[in-house]
Amino acid sequence: STRPMSLSTSLLSLIFISFVLFTLSGNQVDATLGVDLSQPCSAGGFQCLRNNGYTFAVIRCYMSVGRVDPNCVNSVRAAKAGGMLHVDVYIFPCPKCGNGHQQVVDVVNTLRSAGASMLWLDIEGTQYWLGDQGRNRAFFEQLLSGVSATGQHTGIYTSRSQWDPIMGDSYTRGSGFDLWYAHYDGRASFSDFSPFAGWRKPAIKQFAGDKALCGCGVDLNYY
Repeated sequence: STRPMSLSTSLLSLIFISFVLFTLSGNQVDATLGVDLSQPCSAGGFQCLRNNGYTFAVIRCYMSVGRVDPNCVNSVRAAKAGGMLHVDVYIFPCPKCGNGHQQVVDVVNTLRSAGASMLWLDIEGTQYWLGDQGRNRAFFEQLLSGVSATGQHTGIYTSRSQWDPIMGDSYTRGSGFDLWYAHYDGRASFSDFSPFAGWRKPAIKQFAGDKALCGCGVDLNYY
């Protein structure tokens, strides 16, 4: 006949099974969800998002037309009033306007009264850039000069499909900053990420875009 399993063996088996289940479900247990947006959203909208499990927001604060987003400060304040645990902002820069240094400085100065956890530089859309990787890199260096001058905690929003044609994969100056990348696969997971341009791992993933939630137009993000 089969020998009964000892108590200690049973306990070890249970511990092992629990560990495996915890490991397999870890991505979901540890998932932190948030939104980014380029349009105004009320404090009530942010509170609704918060109640639905979204705990951080990234708000546009500079527009591709070359000026500070007039909705930025009020949206940052609304996100905080609505209970968002972290509120960041992003710059959609205007390379054709020149003076990337000042674009960063203008945003940081605008935010002094409202505050933001982090600034993200949005590097995407070849049509917005200068048609030459050398000139694009020079403008990016201007942005970094503004970051250095203000001391603002900063990351880069981009993806291989955007960075490669704009900057070139061999240009790794961005890799010293946290990476926020986009892949609209609907999955709150980094399992799809492949290193590029010096980045070995991401900080945030934008996994779905153009959603209408709680009366606000948002993209969905995960870390």
